[in-house]
Amino acid sequence: MSDADSAAIREVRKDWVSEHREMYLKSGGAQGHIMDITPVGGYSVGAHCLVKYRGRKSGKVFITALCYSIVAGEVVICGSKGGADTHPDWYLNLIASPKVEFQVATQAWRGTWREPEGAEREKVWAVMVDNFPFYANYQKSTSRVLPLVMMKPVEDIPVMKESDATGLRQF
Repeated sequence: MSDADSAAIREVRKDWVSEHREMYLKSGGAQGHIMDITPVGGYSVGAHCLVKYRGRKSGKVFITALCYSIVAGEVVICGSKGGADTHPDWYLNLIASPKVEFQVATQAWRGTWREPEGAEREKVWAVMVDNFPFYANYQKSTSRVLPLVMMKPVEDIPVMKESDATGLRQF
């Protein structure tokens, strides 16, 4: 899928994305964790986490809500960008740092991240596609391999707030 096509899709969905992130943050995670994602080809029960990271160029702090699965005790997210030909900004910023902060519902952690490889990646990809079927279509629409990021909690931190982010949302 061209970046222009992906951008058009994101433009249509931007209000939902912004409202979802705001709801998640304002409620401390009590709302926004589970959302109906049937409009984008998902299921009526889709799990979302928040990921907080620093911009590699701007130094600003961003918080992005993303679909997730849990595989072998690690929270897994996918850098799909709706099947665009380039990686999402959040992924490029995340890989610039060995640490990540993330929140699932009302629990937040500082942690580490890694990208699965080989047979492990295939297994994790199968779980992600089973939980979020649209990822298979996104992968078909681009020549890049959609990255998978596995996050592991290291220490508890307070839940995220809107004031924690100094930058606008990123996809």
